[in-house]
Order: sequence, then structure tokens, then C-alpha cells
Amino acid sequence: MTDDRTGGLGGAVDWDVAARTGVRLVRSGPRITREEAERVVDDLADASIRAEGPVRDVTGLADGLPVPQARIVDRSGWIRAASASMAHLTGDDTPGRTGLLGGRPAGVQAGAMLAFLSSAILGQYDPFTGEHGTLLLVAPNVVSVEKSLKVPSADFRLWVCLHEVTHRVQFSSAPWIADYMRETVATLGEIGDDSILDLAGRLTGALQSRRQGADQPPEERGIVGLLRATQAQPQRDALDRLLMLGTLLEGHADHVMDAVGPDVVPSVALIRRAFDRRRATQSNPVQRLLRALLGIDAKMAQYVRGKAFVDAVVEQVGMAEFNTIWTGPQTLPRTQEIENPQAWIDRVLA
Repeated sequence: MTDDRTGGLGGAVDWDVAARTGVRLVRSGPRITREEAERVVDDLADASIRAEGPVRDVTGLADGLPVPQARIVDRSGWIRAASASMAHLTGDDTPGRTGLLGGRPAGVQAGAMLAFLSSAILGQYDPFTGEHGTLLLVAPNVVSVEKSLKVPSADFRLWVCLHEVTHRVQFSSAPWIADYMRETVATLGEIGDDSILDLAGRLTGALQSRRQGADQPPEERGIVGLLRATQAQPQRDALDRLLMLGTLLEGHADHVMDAVGPDVVPSVALIRRAFDRRRATQSNPVQRLLRALLGIDAKMAQYVRGKAFVDAVVEQVGMAEFNTIWTGPQTLPRTQEIENPQAWIDRVLA
């Protein structure tokens, strides 16, 4: 989960270089006392355990599965963990392997991106490391956002954990998702038979469309949009599948965060209003440029579109029927179904 300003897509890079670069460039977090830092770590660790019960109650998933301990990290810790996870996901953890983006130079670029993103990430579930995956919570960012929003700390920390624990429950209940992600990313990395002229033609067409002010769906914006515009059809289809999966996972987690209700998080409605206002707040021009380049606004649209889809399906058929969505790749929503939940219901549940 991000506070409001993250997005992007990895490629074949030297992730060791990315981690070292990101750690060198990362900004420090909010200034707090040692005692407060220790209290935040303890609170988040406790909240990550307490969130498990409400998430299971709301989703009806993962009953009886183990509850692994969360890792509470700072921004540098998140950068190292994210780099390792991306290496596993993209297959770039083999020594000496190079990829489409060229190894070390791409690692520097990826590290700079991770440094920027590290100040916005509140938490993340990594299904690719550890026996049961790894739940990461970025303590300085949680503190920074809760102070900015002026919301109760205990409620906000639990609310954040509800989102991240939902991701853990999703992957543990549907373990095929991790392999599906790996296979889809592998397809993205394949080099087709298109010539450089074909690629240039697609890119030119995409740029002309942008200059003409064409209204673009979220998946057509930022780096992801340009990447999609240059791809051959198999890679474009793979990227669409990955985007739809992300939209579902994030939207479902946002649905659960709010569905637990005030009995679990007393100020849940206040937190949601404040958090959504923060998402909508315009940042300075440099940040707006970075948001556009990294596709961050498209990432935010994933939360909104995904939650609207989940809200609509659950309202119509209930959570038990909605959970059919975790059966396999064939039951995931297609691109056109995210905006038309009834189409998914008719195809999958009819």
C-alpha cells in the first residue's frame, strides 16, 4: 500500500546495484525519539497480528493458515527488500545475468526510482521471499502520514495493517497467483520479432495521441503507458493481465480496510476521508512530473477502480460468491470487466 504517490514497473536490471543506489539516495524519515521509534515498531508488529482476524472475518479466506511475523523496516530496509523481491520476480537473481535494460545502468535508474518511492510506501506484502511470504511495514512513512492526516495513531496503524494483511491472505489463499505473476512477467521480458521500425511506429503513434489530448485510461499513462505502446501484442496482453491483477488485489484490500467497520477501527470513516483528500492533493511541480513519469496517478486509479469493482460485486452477490475470483487465472476480471462488474458476474457466476 502507498500513502498516495507510487507506481512503476520493473525490468531486467542489476538489482544489487539498484539496492545500493537507492540506499545512497534515500531521504531520511521524520525525526522522532528513540523511545517513540521503539513504540511504533511494537505497535505495528502488534497491529499486524490483530489485523488478521478481522481480515479473515470480512473475506472468508485463509482460515487456519499460519500468521507469520511482520518485518518493520525503515526506508533503506524497504529498498533492499523491494530490490530482492524484484530480482526473484523477474528472474534477475542469477549472477551475471543481464536483461533488456542493460544490467548496471538500469540498476542505477531503478535505484533512483526506489529511493523516490521509498518515502511513499506504507507497507508491502512480498509473496516471493520467506516460507509464507514477507509482510513489510515502513515505520517512518506510517508515522509521517498519520501526523500529516492528524488521525489517531493506533487506528491508523491498524488500518494500514488491514490492507497489507489482506494481500497476505490473498496470496496464501490462492498460491497460484505468485506463479501467475512470474509467468506474466516472463512474457513481458520476451523479445519478439518486431523490427525497430515497428517499435518506433507504435511509440510515435502513442506520443501523437498524447499531444492531441486524447483521453487515456489509467493503464495508458506514465511509463507503463509508453511501455505498453511500444510492445508487441503478446507483451501488451501480458501487461494488461498484470495491471488487472494489481487492480483487483489493491481494490480488494481497500474494500476490506473499510468493511471492517468502526468496531475494529473506531475512526475508520475519518481516516478514509482524510486519506482520500491526501490522494487528491496536488504536489509541487517536480513531484507532479515524477508522478506522471512513474505512472503514479495510474497506480492510484488502480485503488479506485479496483475498489469500485469489488464493492459492486460484493454488494450484488455477497463475499462468498465473490471469492470465486480466486479460483484461477480464468476467473480474474478482464480489462473491460473492471469498469463493468456485471459482465464479470455474467461470465463467471452465471
